[in-house]
Amino acid sequence: MQVRELTIGGAWEFTPVQYGDSRGLFLEAFKASVLGGAIGHRFDLAQVNMSVSSAGSLRGVHFADVPPGQAKYVTCPKGAVLDVIVDIRVGSPTFGAYDTVLLDDADRRAVYLSEGLGHAFLALEDGSTVTYLCSTGYNPTGEHGINPLDPALGIEWPTVGRDGIPLVYELSEKDTAAPTLAQAAESGLLPGYGEVQEFLAGSSAG
Repeated sequence: MQVRELTIGGAWEFTPVQYGDSRGLFLEAFKASVLGGAIGHRFDLAQVNMSVSSAGSLRGVHFADVPPGQAKYVTCPKGAVLDVIVDIRVGSPTFGAYDTVLLDDADRRAVYLSEGLGHAFLALEDGSTVTYLCSTGYNPTGEHGINPLDPALGIEWPTVGRDGIPLVYELSEKDTAAPTLAQAAESGLLPGYGEVQEFLAGSSAG
């Protein structure tokens, strides 16, 4: 499995080796030792989520309070999505920046984002299925969002799908009503960079 650190600290891309023959293929979609070696501590799996999205579905930017935060290992076993990791940690050297990885059923990459980062994706094909391995369970009072179309973020979302047909973005009511990055920062909703680093240091020591 190939590992590549993304431009946002605390996020990595994992590309598995695929072994194929006339029957199909085999790959290691997740390997704890490889992930642990990259992030510097064990990944504690608490919950596995799955979403199925039509082309144009735009989900995010979602994040959780730190502590406890929620680290995610994300894959797309069917279809294709543009996965986006946003640095929402106030005080971070890359605050407000983002990086992207194409997750699909061809290269079968995965991304890991640590606690304190924002996550979003755009489905590029009907039936695109995304699985999330999460370090903590669902906590409705501690999970928040930022509008993925916030001009200040400047995320360059694809305008056409995998089939070349123009995409019409569809957001949930909650994501549509989500604040901008600046509004979230002003309200004290965002995690602090130092706070997140201190939490992660404690996780590594444990």
